[in-house]
Amino acid sequence: MTLGEAAILIGGGVAAGVVNTLAGGGSLLTVPLLVLVGLPGTVANGTNRIGILVQNATAAWRFRTLGVSGFAGAAPIVLPICVGSLAGAASIARIGDDTFETLFGLLMLVVLVPTLRPPRVRAEGAKPWPRWLTAAVFFAIGLYGGAFQAGVGLLLVAALAHAGLDLVRANSVKAVVNCALSAFAIPAFLLAGQIAWGPALVLAGGFWAGGEIGARVAVHGGERVIRPAMAVAVVALAGRMLGLY
Repeated sequence: MTLGEAAILIGGGVAAGVVNTLAGGGSLLTVPLLVLVGLPGTVANGTNRIGILVQNATAAWRFRTLGVSGFAGAAPIVLPICVGSLAGAASIARIGDDTFETLFGLLMLVVLVPTLRPPRVRAEGAKPWPRWLTAAVFFAIGLYGGAFQAGVGLLLVAALAHAGLDLVRANSVKAVVNCALSAFAIPAFLLAGQIAWGPALVLAGGFWAGGEIGARVAVHGGERVIRPAMAVAVVALAGRMLGLY
């Protein structure tokens, strides 16, 4: 890895950390950037999880120190999330690089839409999901997150907001759940030899810094600038993943 490639990953990690702090979707930037610096698609997918784990562990701790702990809220849903994550990661680790890059390129364009429109809190008085449906929904989210990760934060916040949590508390629960999801997915990628530790640690440093900056950016309304810029980057990188240029 050259200094230029390291700089690209640090910059991408910072941007993704900011976006993930604001809502989610940062992996739409970082996985294609890992491919851009020379990693195969499946290895990029596994390598990205180290930064996601670092960022969410940091965010979960920061929320707790600020008095908005997500640990209690995560407890009822963490089991189906983790089971789904392990199954999703084990499945995606078996596909070829070309197939993964095509799937991920298409996924980027689909996930971009909800990334630009953060979820709303469920209306008061709306009927909560039954327990079996809650387990099924979060298992499915875990399955998707274990396989692709990109945009899973948006799905988590949307589901938690539907359950009646305000967006601040939903994001605190999301950080805890995403941390557990990543921890269960990483062993599958390790066993498949799909984590490149040099790029993983460099990217993780960017993710950590982006998470720290993201809180301040959100307060000052920087989301209005970040999201349009991200949209342009995602469309450009999606074209690269799909082999259009």
